[in-house]
Amino acid sequence: MVQAYILIQTEVGKATSVAQVIAEIPGVLHAEDVTGPYDVIVRAEARTVDDLGRLVLAQIQQVEGITRTLTCPVVHL
Repeated sequence: MVQAYILIQTEVGKATSVAQVIAEIPGVLHAEDVTGPYDVIVRAEARTVDDLGRLVLAQIQQVEGITRTLTCPVVHL
């Protein structure tokens, strides 16, 4: 399994609703609204890197209120 943190910027006032919608997407382990340069941080997992990319592009980025995402795959060195 591939896991990643997805850092999300949202429109003003949309962080909580974005986090709630994303938390219901299969493959999302956690979605929390936070303060700082990003508004929501998501922990997600998928079977492969390609599946992770599809999860981000086809499902997460389609949530209304998102303006930008940054995907940070977890590595085990």
